[in-house]
Amino acid sequence: MLPINIIVVDDHHLVLNGLKASLEKYRFINTIHTFTNVKKAISFIYKNTIDLVITDISMPEINGIEFIRKIKQHDTTLKILVISMFKPLHYEKNFYDGYLFKDTDITIITEAIQKIVYEQKTFFFEEISNLEKLSFSKSIVTKREKEIIQLIAKEFTVSEIAEQLFISKHTVETHKKNIFYKLQIKTNVGLIKKAFQLGYIS
Repeated sequence: MLPINIIVVDDHHLVLNGLKASLEKYRFINTIHTFTNVKKAISFIYKNTIDLVITDISMPEINGIEFIRKIKQHDTTLKILVISMFKPLHYEKNFYDGYLFKDTDITIITEAIQKIVYEQKTFFFEEISNLEKLSFSKSIVTKREKEIIQLIAKEFTVSEIAEQLFISKHTVETHKKNIFYKLQIKTNVGLIKKAFQLGYIS
């Protein structure tokens, strides 16, 4: 198997540097080019031979979906692995070749890369075991969000949570919205059930 050339696109330097450092340890990877600027990434892809593009979805200037559309117009065979902080509410599997969370273990990411490039297969987060999925969901919730989950479980109102944590009601509502989105639930009952599964409440 020939070593592969990868581009990683993300607007966070820490994510780029961390992923590059982790992937460079694997012999099946030839080069890793990183970009925070989407337009520069597109220009590089147009001029060079790339086997796989790893990208986030939520980015400034050009979002990940538009970025993928542009590079797919240039090369329809280009392999795409999305690594995002959030589980998508809906997506087209035919649009890219894999979708994982940013907190996915590097061994799983490398497994996905090899399946996508060498085996011409797809690799999505649904293929990860339930136990691993649970740990990923647990890791994307912040310390403040965990505090809010625990207070919701105690039947605190938004106003009471705001007073308890010394923050505004608007901030509480924003945190709550983010929690619901991250954990893919729609009601407080669903939140409490998921919180039990994740070990936030007993």
